Amino acid sequence: MPSIIAVSNEKGGVAKTTTTLSLGAALVDLGMKVLLVDLDAQANLTLSLGFEPGEARHTSSDILLDNASMQSICRKTDVENLDLIPSSSRIETSEQFLPMRTNHTIILRQAIASSNLSYDYIILDCPPVLGAITKNALAASDLLLIPTQAEYFSAYALRNMMTLIRRIREEDNPNLAYRILVTMLDKRNRTHRNISEQLRATFGQGVFNTIIEVDTKLRESPIAGMPITRYKPGARSSTQYRVLAQELMEYAKETKNRQAA
Repeated sequence: MPSIIAVSNEKGGVAKTTTTLSLGAALVDLGMKVLLVDLDAQANLTLSLGFEPGEARHTSSDILLDNASMQSICRKTDVENLDLIPSSSRIETSEQFLPMRTNHTIILRQAIASSNLSYDYIILDCPPVLGAITKNALAASDLLLIPTQAEYFSAYALRNMMTLIRRIREEDNPNLAYRILVTMLDKRNRTHRNISEQLRATFGQGVFNTIIEVDTKLRESPIAGMPITRYKPGARSSTQYRVLAQELMEYAKETKNRQAA
């Protein structure tokens, strides 16, 4: 079974989609086969890989609403071993209709389990709301990756994320783990440094050692329709996402060893 990672934060603008794309590509650079799943109605992940959301006949909403198989919706990208399940604005209807279905919070988990997917990692890009779609993603995941800026409002939003994690553990996924990723850090900014230190003091090992600093190249790569590791391989953020991928792989390996023991 692949390792399943949900990338989520209620706060927008924290590099959630950028992290999904950049981490996925960095894992590919390390020899992994990766599937990215766009669960956001804005479809920014889909756009970032050069696809027009309105052109896709089938999207992630078909999995949640119509029980479509994941294999039937997977799209190859220009990056070898990096595949995509695209999204479109139709997935907004999932928030309305999913709660009407029986066991609606585990539909995505069941879809993954019933699919014969030959990936090492599946990364789920969640919408910036803690509704039915995000709950599905967390119920299906081994790990919740929470990108957060070292700013007050972003850090404050973690309170709601922690509440949701406890609820998901109680109701659907007792083994859900989480890790916080500090993104868009400006080391010259004293407030950024202070809040980053406070996050580590509060959450300890719940924070990735890797940090992602501010990098204008990250804003350019979606326009080029490719991840930062392919757009500017030598950029600082490319290096940092590769280090994050290595840290994540070590974490996944340790987790599987503990479960096997």
